[in-house]
Amino acid sequence: MRFLNEHPRSRRRGAAARTLLVAAGFTVGIVFLILWLAGTFKPKLRPAAATPAHAGRTFGADEELVAVRVVRLSAQESAVGTVRAVRETTVAAKLLAKVAEVRVRAGQRVAKDEWLVRLDDEDLKARQERADAASREAEAVRTQAQTEFDRVSRLFAASNAAKAEFDQADAALKAAAARLEQAQQAQREAGVQLGYATIVSPMDGLVVDKRVEAGDMVSPGQALLSLYDPTHMQLVASVRESLVQRLSVGQVVSVRIEALGRTCAGEVSEIVPESDVASRSFAVKVTGPCPPDIHSWMFGRLLIPLDEEEWLVIPQAAVRRVGQLDSVAVAAADGKTLHRRVVQLGRTLDADVEVLSGLRAGERVAVDESVTTRRTGE
Repeated sequence: MRFLNEHPRSRRRGAAARTLLVAAGFTVGIVFLILWLAGTFKPKLRPAAATPAHAGRTFGADEELVAVRVVRLSAQESAVGTVRAVRETTVAAKLLAKVAEVRVRAGQRVAKDEWLVRLDDEDLKARQERADAASREAEAVRTQAQTEFDRVSRLFAASNAAKAEFDQADAALKAAAARLEQAQQAQREAGVQLGYATIVSPMDGLVVDKRVEAGDMVSPGQALLSLYDPTHMQLVASVRESLVQRLSVGQVVSVRIEALGRTCAGEVSEIVPESDVASRSFAVKVTGPCPPDIHSWMFGRLLIPLDEEEWLVIPQAAVRRVGQLDSVAVAAADGKTLHRRVVQLGRTLDADVEVLSGLRAGERVAVDESVTTRRTGE
């Protein structure tokens, strides 16, 4: 009975062993196939002898050696800003009327007191004429009252007129004078209203935006034109808290106008003593001489002077760019052999360029004189 019970167990162990053998064989086959596809069992080709990456070359006849030098320059930090006019205004209507004529266009220069827009003034002229007539009438009544008062005054002085008659003449004269003053006030008001129909320029300036055309209906307070004085411009820049301490009112700084590619000097005229909550920056206004072709709302940068810093520079003509890499030919100790070396460049300074890494001060790099001459000629 014991042998009969163990026989099924032996058969199960044999089946498990065969399964493991099959799995192992399958795995070995897959590994062999991967190695064969990768070329493991194929003979390798011996690489040809290559020239070392830093093999030297001799110094060319058209080349000269220039030393890598250190220059000290004042560091600068920029703050973005917007060009604005010191004097700018918006001309608005003071009447409810129709636009009769617009004399200017955007971009046109105007002089102070030059009329810009004329409104329909027919009803205003009629009101002015009525006011003039009422004033003349009141003047005539007052003159008559004055004559009557003078007559009664003489009679009263000679005891030929009663006191009541004198008081009546005096009251009539005062009433006539009051009515004359009222008529004159209405006359002046009508004149002012008529003057509002002709809108003039409040200053010498440049028209920026024309917002109405002839035939439009305008109401009191409606903007008609915008203009500014192009001879007095300023840059309004946002300067962060850590840099605003380096600026003071009256300080001369540089302003860069990117669209024109020019830098001009300016004077800090105002530092708004309040920081913006979102950006933690202060508004700094810089005024001064600027290019004549500068316009309002142009983009600019305020260049804030910092402490001096050292720049490691080489001529731009010494740099050779291949793909995304910049390299220079560095002279060996003998001054005749050149080795190509990759460098990392930074900012430009006229004909020189800053070297961030790859060179040391005092090393010499080769500059092709023909390239330098060609760039100078350009």
